[in-house]
Amino acid sequence: MKTISTKRSLKLIQTNNYSFMHPLNPHLFHIPVMGIGFTIDSPIKVAAYGIDSVISIVDDIIIEQMREFYSHSLNLEFIPISKKEVDYRARRITAYLNLVHKIVQDKFQMLKKQEFREGADICKYFEYLPDSSPLKALYEAMWVEENHEVKNQIQEDLRSQLVCGTINVNIMAKVDTVNYDSKGNELPEMYNDAMAALRGYANSDLNSSIILSAGLNPRLYSYFEEFKDFFPDENGEVKKKVILKVSDYRSALIQGKMLAKKGLWISEFRIESGLNCGGHTFATDGKLMGPILEEFKENKENLIDELYSICQASLARKESKLYNEIPPMKITVQGGIGTSNESKFLLENYKVDSAGWGSPFLLVPEATNVDEDTLKRLATAKKEDYYVSDASPLGVPFNNLKNTSSQRLLKERIQKDRPGSPCHKKFLTFNTEFTEQSICTASRQYQNLKLKELEQTTTSAEEFEEKSRIVLEKECLCEGLAIPAALVNDVAKAKQLKAVSVCPGPNLAYFSGTFSLKEMIDHIYGRSVILNSLNREHMFINELEMYVDHLKKEINTVVDELTVKQTKYFDGFKTSLLEGVNYYKETFKKMKLETEEYRQRAETSLEFWEEKIAQIRIPQVELV
Repeated sequence: MKTISTKRSLKLIQTNNYSFMHPLNPHLFHIPVMGIGFTIDSPIKVAAYGIDSVISIVDDIIIEQMREFYSHSLNLEFIPISKKEVDYRARRITAYLNLVHKIVQDKFQMLKKQEFREGADICKYFEYLPDSSPLKALYEAMWVEENHEVKNQIQEDLRSQLVCGTINVNIMAKVDTVNYDSKGNELPEMYNDAMAALRGYANSDLNSSIILSAGLNPRLYSYFEEFKDFFPDENGEVKKKVILKVSDYRSALIQGKMLAKKGLWISEFRIESGLNCGGHTFATDGKLMGPILEEFKENKENLIDELYSICQASLARKESKLYNEIPPMKITVQGGIGTSNESKFLLENYKVDSAGWGSPFLLVPEATNVDEDTLKRLATAKKEDYYVSDASPLGVPFNNLKNTSSQRLLKERIQKDRPGSPCHKKFLTFNTEFTEQSICTASRQYQNLKLKELEQTTTSAEEFEEKSRIVLEKECLCEGLAIPAALVNDVAKAKQLKAVSVCPGPNLAYFSGTFSLKEMIDHIYGRSVILNSLNREHMFINELEMYVDHLKKEINTVVDELTVKQTKYFDGFKTSLLEGVNYYKETFKKMKLETEEYRQRAETSLEFWEEKIAQIRIPQVELV
C-alpha cells in the first residue's frame, strides 16, 4: 500500500463515497433489544466499538440488580433504591442508565488513549469497521506509513474520528400496567409502568433515543411533552430522540403524525418484519418486507416534509424553540437478515441507514447475556425447534424455542397439579375476567380460575384439551426474559425463578455454535461466513413462507364462525401476498445473489409459493 499523507488522509474521510453510511454511525448494523435481560448491559460490552444497542427498561427489578452488580464490580458506591420509596421505579431506571453511561464513557475514553498495537481495543474498533469505511482505509494506511511524523498525525486523525455507540432504550408502549400502594389503592397514572419508565429515561444523563414498540399509547405520547430533552434547544438540537418501531408505512404515518402534533420529531422509523423477527409477532395484512421498504423509499421525502410541517406548527403554538432546519430522519430495518449480501442490498437498494441483527447475537457472549443451558440449546437447535407459540400473557403470538428451562418448569407444575406461575413482578397484569384488579394470564391464580371455567363450559374432551392447552402454555415472561442477566452475572436472588424464556427469530435456525464478536461482525460485513449447512432461502422468501402459513392458520381458526368482514380481510391478505410475489420477481432480477444457482432456486421458490397462495381457498359467507 502506498504511503499516505495527512492531507490525503483527511481528504479520504471527507470524500467518503460510501453514500449509505450515516456520518454519525461508524457501523452499518445495530443490535436491537432482545427480551429483557439479554441486552440489558449490551452497551457496556459493545458501545466503545461504535456499535449501537438497546436496553429494555420494562423491569426495574433486574435493572436494580444489575446496577448493584456493576457498582460492586467497579468499586463504586451503591445506595439501594427501595420499593418503599416514592417513584422508586423511575429512580432505579435513571440511576442504572446513568451508571451505564458512565461506564461506557470511561471505557471509550480509555480506548481512545490506547496505543495502536495488535490486540488493543482501539485497533479492534477499526478492524471491526466495514471494509468500505474510509476510516478503515485510513487505519490500514497508517500501519504501512514509513514517515514517523505522518504516522503519528494519522493516528491522531483516527482518534478524533472515533464515535461511541449509542445507549438506546426500549419501551413496549402498551405495557403500561397500573400500580398500587401498599394498601391496595390505585396510584396516579404517572406511576404506571410505561409512564414511570419514560420518566426514568427522561431524567437520565443519556444523549440517545427511546424506541417505542408494540402499538400506540396516546396517554404515554402525551406524557413526552413534560420533558424538555425531547424538544429542540436553543441550537435546534434534541438531546433525547424518539424512534418508532413499525411494521408498515401506514402505521408509521399515523403514529408519526400523532407525535408530531405534540412537537415531537421522529428521528428514526425502525421497520421490523411482522413475522420473521424475535419476540412477539405482529403480522401485517399480507404486506411483505420488500414492498413495505419500497413504499418507505418512495415516500420518505413526503413523510419528512409532512411531519416537519406538523411538528414546527405545534412547537410554534407552544411558543417553544423551533428547529433551525429539517432534522435528520433515519429509516432502518430488522428481522430475518442472515447474510452480508442481504444486508448490503437493503442498505443500497432501499437506502436504509442501518440493518438490525438481533437473534444471531444471542450466540455472541461478548455482546449479550444468555445462560449456559439456553446458550447450549440455541447453539445446537434444529430448524424444527423454532416455532410460534401461545406463550405470551399478552395474547400475541410469540416466537419460541422448544424445551427451554421455562417450558420444563411449566410441565413439572402441571404434573404436580399446580399449573401457572407465582406472579411477583406483575408487569403483564392485564386480565380482568375473574378479578376486579387485573392479573396475569400466566399466573397460578388466573389459570386455576380459567381451568375451572373451561370444565363447566366446554362441551367435549377435545374442546377442553385444546383450550386448556393455550391457557397452560403461558410463560412468566417477566421472570423468564429477565433472569438470563442475573444468571450470567451470578446475581440471582432467592425468590427469583431460575427458568429462562427465550424468544429468538426463526432465522437463528441457520446459525449453530457460539461466536466471538469479531466472528459475527466479519459475517455481517462479508469477510467470512458462519451459517450452518442448512439450505437457506433468501430472507424475503423465508418471510413469504411464514405469511402463507400465517394466513392458512388464521383461516382455519375462524372457518366455523366466519364473518363477511373476515372474508374481505382474507381476500385482501391473499391479494397482498400475490402482489408481493410479483414485486419480488422483478426485484430479484437486480439483486447480486451469491451464485447463479442461488438465483435460480430463488426464482423457483417464488413460483412455488405463488402457486401455493393461488390455491388457498378463502371460504365465503353464505348470505341467508
